[in-house]
Amino acid sequence: MLGMEILWLAGIVAFIILEAVTYQLISIWFVIGAIGGLIAAMCGVDFYVQMAVFLAISILLLILLRPVSMKLIKKQDFKSNADSLIGKSILVTQEVNNIKGTGQGKVNGMVWTVRSETDETIAAGELAEIKRIEGVKLIVKKQ
Repeated sequence: MLGMEILWLAGIVAFIILEAVTYQLISIWFVIGAIGGLIAAMCGVDFYVQMAVFLAISILLLILLRPVSMKLIKKQDFKSNADSLIGKSILVTQEVNNIKGTGQGKVNGMVWTVRSETDETIAAGELAEIKRIEGVKLIVKKQ
């Protein structure tokens, strides 16, 4: 029966590696199920009973604990330094014209591509308020 224990140990290692690579909290439940299968094998029960223990533990944990686990480790939305620009004023250095696809402005010493939130044209030299960031563009509204 030593062969079955090695099979379960190999399964445990494989599921751990799979979980480490994917980090989706799916394979971890199969690790625990494989540990159950290993314990059943060490008790000397038939292979079909070992598989039943493995499947029962794995599926039960997957159904009951994965949703709870995902809520606990839910990814937080972290704001970047660029997000701190929202609400600030920007000096328009090149006319903002969404139709022509032009517009640049300078804020905190950095030059940004600028687009108007309301499609209005904003002349160079005017101030605008930064409303949001879309990719590498600041979306602004004339002050």
